[in-house]
Amino acid sequence: MTAYSLRRRLLGWLLLATAVLGLAALLDTWAEARRTAQGVSDRVLAGSAMAIAERVAVGDTGVLEVDIPYSALEMLASTAQDKVFYRVDGPGEAFLTGYADLAPAAVMAGDIGFADASYGAVPIRTATLVRRASTGDGSVPFRVTVAESTRARDALARAILLRSALRLCGMILGAAAVVWVAVTVALRPLDRLGAVIAARQPDDLRPLDAAVPAEVQGLVAAINSFMHRLDGALAALRNFTGNASHQLRTPMATVRTQLALAAQTELAPPARAATDKADAALARAERVLAQMLVLARLDAEAGRAAAVPETDVAALARQMTADAVPEAARRGLDLGYEGADRAMAMAEPTLLGEALQNLIDNALRHAGRGAEVTVRVLLAPVVLEVEDSGPGLSAARRAAVAAGRRGLTDSPEGQGFGLAIVHEIAARLGAGVELAEGRGGRGLRVRLVLDAVV
Repeated sequence: MTAYSLRRRLLGWLLLATAVLGLAALLDTWAEARRTAQGVSDRVLAGSAMAIAERVAVGDTGVLEVDIPYSALEMLASTAQDKVFYRVDGPGEAFLTGYADLAPAAVMAGDIGFADASYGAVPIRTATLVRRASTGDGSVPFRVTVAESTRARDALARAILLRSALRLCGMILGAAAVVWVAVTVALRPLDRLGAVIAARQPDDLRPLDAAVPAEVQGLVAAINSFMHRLDGALAALRNFTGNASHQLRTPMATVRTQLALAAQTELAPPARAATDKADAALARAERVLAQMLVLARLDAEAGRAAAVPETDVAALARQMTADAVPEAARRGLDLGYEGADRAMAMAEPTLLGEALQNLIDNALRHAGRGAEVTVRVLLAPVVLEVEDSGPGLSAARRAAVAAGRRGLTDSPEGQGFGLAIVHEIAARLGAGVELAEGRGGRGLRVRLVLDAVV
């Protein structure tokens, strides 16, 4: 299953949620910014219209006269270089001055009205003010219309939106940093829990006792429950190994003893041949059983760490070769040692001896009468090698053994188990295993590459 980062996932969800909420907030900010900018623009337009209306008066002839003040139009000036339009109408909507084609805004209630329109191709905001000028004995109605292009209003709305967007981006980045730090701090108990588990030896199955948050206590309880069950399974396996060794070997030894006693009596040739075959079959069964028990013991003790000693591989190889010479002579094989006089490597001598014993036994049993078996130790790096000139193994069988597959054998005497044991021990020793043909394309050469002492 592909691993994923909880920190990145939380950060991604936060950014996604913040982006959605931020977009909604920006849309609302844009609408509010346009309302704010329009309100500012309307107040300025209303002030300009009022300034013009104050300069409308009835002349001596009873006709309305308009003196457009410069300040009334100056207040509409802006950095956006907006265009300004105005119009003054007298009684009966009679045009007095300004832009005749400027459409007034509708005044629905009160004395002023506002509207969005366009003057030619220019979008504008229009304000229309309705007032009455006094004639002494009455009053005359008139209307002042002032309009301005919307560049300044839109620029103000965009400025408000931009500032809001910048603030929102700053908040998102700040929230992301806070989440990253907060998640990192919150996950530290898990990191410590992982470090506690990693520091344990593989056979240390005691319950975990680490200070963790309440949310992680369920995980710790599940791990402790699993370790308890695993400890029970390993204990049962160890008990099975010991019991099987005792329960199976004893009756087999008894049968072999009875066959030996039977062989000392006067038996007919067919009966003697049958007892010889039975004894050979039991011998093979004892060997296969012994090697299966070795595999079970290695599995039960797998990962049990200990201080790795320095071992003289050459001395060990010479001694075990010498011990196997009588058996080699009995089988009609030429067994010898060649190579370095001294080769120090980091390896547990008991395990290494077990591996070498299996390699020598396999070679003696399967090389065939008249074959040569050579135990060799090379330097730089330290290599322990057993080579024979027998029939060897097929390429498929060598690949199966190199892959650590068990139970496959090319012979009825358990050669596959022996090589599987070598493979398991090599894994325990941290050594490399190489299987190849012997010299001249004959036989089998098995090499163990060990860590030399620096």
